[in-house]
Amino acid sequence: MSKDFNSENYVLLEQSLLRLPHNAMRSNFKLSQKYIERDTQLIKNAAEEVFLARNSSPDECLALLDKMITKAETLSLKLANLKNEEDEKVAKSKTRIDHLDELYSIKSIDSPVYDQWNQTRLQRLIVDSFLRQGYFKSAQSLIDINQNLKDLVDVDIFTTCKKIEHSLRNGSTAECLAWCNENKSYLKKANNNLEFEVRLQQHIEFVRAGNIEEAIKYSQKYLVPNADTHLNEILRASGSLVYSTADDADSPYADLFSQDRWTYLASQFIAAHNSLHGLPMPSLLQISLSAGLSALKTPSCKPGAHPISFVSNYNASLCPICSPELHELSKPLPYAHHVRSSVETDPVMLPNGKIYGRETLRQFAEKAGLPKVRVRDPFTGEEWDDSALRRVFPS
Repeated sequence: MSKDFNSENYVLLEQSLLRLPHNAMRSNFKLSQKYIERDTQLIKNAAEEVFLARNSSPDECLALLDKMITKAETLSLKLANLKNEEDEKVAKSKTRIDHLDELYSIKSIDSPVYDQWNQTRLQRLIVDSFLRQGYFKSAQSLIDINQNLKDLVDVDIFTTCKKIEHSLRNGSTAECLAWCNENKSYLKKANNNLEFEVRLQQHIEFVRAGNIEEAIKYSQKYLVPNADTHLNEILRASGSLVYSTADDADSPYADLFSQDRWTYLASQFIAAHNSLHGLPMPSLLQISLSAGLSALKTPSCKPGAHPISFVSNYNASLCPICSPELHELSKPLPYAHHVRSSVETDPVMLPNGKIYGRETLRQFAEKAGLPKVRVRDPFTGEEWDDSALRRVFPS
């Protein structure tokens, strides 16, 4: 195996590491623009009220001045909070850039720097996987153990995502609609129909509750304006008003009233959320693990090829694909594409028919604390005198 290190192969997989804080800073900038435009106009209006009331009593003028000052202080506080958030994101971006920049100082996979960097990366991917699955306590425990992970993961992003996902699965649209409103420009640019689907679900809930009048008003306000792109869905939503189908499984509108729609909406939200932040749908841990397993998988790999656990004997030359821990994970993956075979130096055959390189057996025996004249099969654990070894290619 080549020990040359190619840093670009790692950087290609780490785009979301830098994109997340960048997107957060961009959102903060847009939000600050919104506050400035809106609140500045409110302050101007308050100043005009003060000017027009210049001939009023001093108490009235002071009240109007206090109102204007309060609006200005409120704007200042909002911008200060956004500035603090931006400073945090900038610091987080710098830490992540420095983390990736370490790759370009690594020349070989045998380098101690690579081992340290790779260990940090592995822990970060595990935390990311925990956060995606909602195991926040486990993720925080790992962060507490390794404080270097604090600026390399995004606990707040996944916490918000999981909170909205749970609200949808529990039959609430309010949190998701608020998120859609905050990210309206992105959803429109991406031609994402998440907001319409959630609005449609809220319409269905009004119908399910028998509140037909409210359903009609809601449809006219939020669904009908989308007739150019969602006419068929709107027509079906209108049909549900006069067709009582909440408990009728054979109804043509049964899919609209199905509780499975909440699961569908939750998955749609997660996809939109991950797309917004540049997150791959499978976690990076899953992607990396799949790539590694596929690179090792061969047609001869099968469960039960050796009884020894790969995890408990990770220093041994055991096949991870044949191990009970990883075989199930490797099932859907393609086989590795090997254009040529590789044979260890000085291959020898053990009495049980297995073939290894002589140096591999020597190193394994040394690690196992065996006498120099003894060898052990890394797969089965059987031991023999080295005199029992037979050379595969006689000299």
